Amino acid sequence: MAKTVAEKLVEILEHAGVKHIHGVVGDSLNGITDELRKSTKIKWIHYRHEEAAAFAAGAEAQLTGKLAVCAGSCGPGNMHLINGLYDAHRSNAPVLAIAAQIPSEQVGSSYFQETRPEALFRECSYYCETIASSRQMPRVLQIAIQNAIGLNGVAVISLSGDVAMQNIQDDGLEHPLFLNRPNTRPSDADLHQLATLINHSKKITLLCGAGCAGAHDALLLLAGRIVSPTVHALRGKEHVQYDNPYDVGMTGLIGIASGNHAAQNCDLLIMLGTDFPYKEWYPADSKIVQIDIRPERLGRRCKLDMGLVGDVKETINVILPLLDQKTDTTFLEQCQERYKENRKNLDSHAKGETGRLIHPEYLTKVISDMAKADAIFTADVGTPTVWAARYLDIKKGRRLIGSFNHGSMASAMPQAIGAQLAFPKRQVISLSGDGGFAMMMGDILTIYQYNLPVKLVIYNNGSLGFVAMEMKVIGMPPFGTDLKNPNFAKMAEAIGIMGIRVENSEDVPAAIEKALAHNGPVLIDVLTNPTELAMPPKINFEEAKGFGIYMIRQTLLGDGAEVWDTLKTNFLS
Repeated sequence: MAKTVAEKLVEILEHAGVKHIHGVVGDSLNGITDELRKSTKIKWIHYRHEEAAAFAAGAEAQLTGKLAVCAGSCGPGNMHLINGLYDAHRSNAPVLAIAAQIPSEQVGSSYFQETRPEALFRECSYYCETIASSRQMPRVLQIAIQNAIGLNGVAVISLSGDVAMQNIQDDGLEHPLFLNRPNTRPSDADLHQLATLINHSKKITLLCGAGCAGAHDALLLLAGRIVSPTVHALRGKEHVQYDNPYDVGMTGLIGIASGNHAAQNCDLLIMLGTDFPYKEWYPADSKIVQIDIRPERLGRRCKLDMGLVGDVKETINVILPLLDQKTDTTFLEQCQERYKENRKNLDSHAKGETGRLIHPEYLTKVISDMAKADAIFTADVGTPTVWAARYLDIKKGRRLIGSFNHGSMASAMPQAIGAQLAFPKRQVISLSGDGGFAMMMGDILTIYQYNLPVKLVIYNNGSLGFVAMEMKVIGMPPFGTDLKNPNFAKMAEAIGIMGIRVENSEDVPAAIEKALAHNGPVLIDVLTNPTELAMPPKINFEEAKGFGIYMIRQTLLGDGAEVWDTLKTNFLS
């Protein structure tokens, strides 16, 4: 019996295990959405903005490891997907995007809403093709799905609404979807060369990234065998930090000094499943080895002494028998002691104080302490990411995602939507900046529409805080960073969502407890200290000079109160 392209498309997605399609309806999608209306396996999730839909799909894919799907109607509808798809692609999230096209007979005529999806999405996908005829189905769709799943990234199919309604004669899949993954490890020769290098090195540090997912136990065995401190990149935190006696923190601009010390002062740095991009934070004189499943990543950030292609867990398992048990714990203990001191210093800032100023560090620690053991956290780019990296205790079972590779504002709330849809019974907490939340604010209505029990915590400091800090570091007074915010809690109440406004530090624990206990969505609007600085683990002379110039300029401009508040908050406490 003949089926339409749209009907076959939905059938194949059902076979692939897709649970949701995130998007905004439009006439060019009518054939597909009508088939979804009849589907008992896939639920259409309606958003206010397609960018939020793409972010949500990316979050679902990251958290489940399975294919997620988003869709946009022709022209502007699918163009709005681009930012979220860039984030998904750079986060290695298997996402299929359906980009509807104008009527097929009008393509090439500068028709209303005409765009070129294949050109638009080429840079943020592994595969981007147009289904121009029913004769291309189901093959093109299957190839797209295999690209998304096999390469862990975005694939895009474009098709016109009239093509979606064409009949196809094929009533079955050409073949089943191949979802298996091979074990990948370096060659024996490379493993013996690496083992020799490790056995002859005295001070070794492991720099661990998202590629360490599923390798926690193997990683601890390796660290114990070579007596190595483990340092993590931001995306490695959720896979590396918990129950790890060798952990000495994160390196990089938003890391801590102990993590930077361990990376800078080793004889051998071994990068495991990380594409850590900042060359300034690599050691200048150490040997560096990189192990990654993706060969194109080897050596693109720093000069390597060895680059090996392999899955982190598999590689550790096969190299362990080749490694000597090291006994000199001096370097490890030095790094651990530094970490204890740094952790003590960081925690000293995470305390409540009577009065109006609420330290974001304290707010984050309270959230971490009260959240469930398997909570999922999403964090906006900027200072919420800093506080999440430093103050969230990511226990085994907890997850932390954000736009950590693409660096987009406004990801936390839509990613929380995708997370909650994927795991309806788990606690999902969005750590949103006031700027980020306001940018995609419309999709709080999606949370309301589906009554998703997401907890939205807004770090309301009336500023694009991280941007303002970057200006201060180079000696510039912040400009264009102020935000005149409404009472977000009252806004939420007007929508029909519980809103909680917190203005005093002593009220933070009760507010978070109330929000987390509520069986439904909650927006917690927290007025945080606007002069809090996210200090990097090391400050060079130019940064110190720039900050001094900023303080002098602000004082001369008559804003000495802001300077004094900054000094009191960050340096005199």
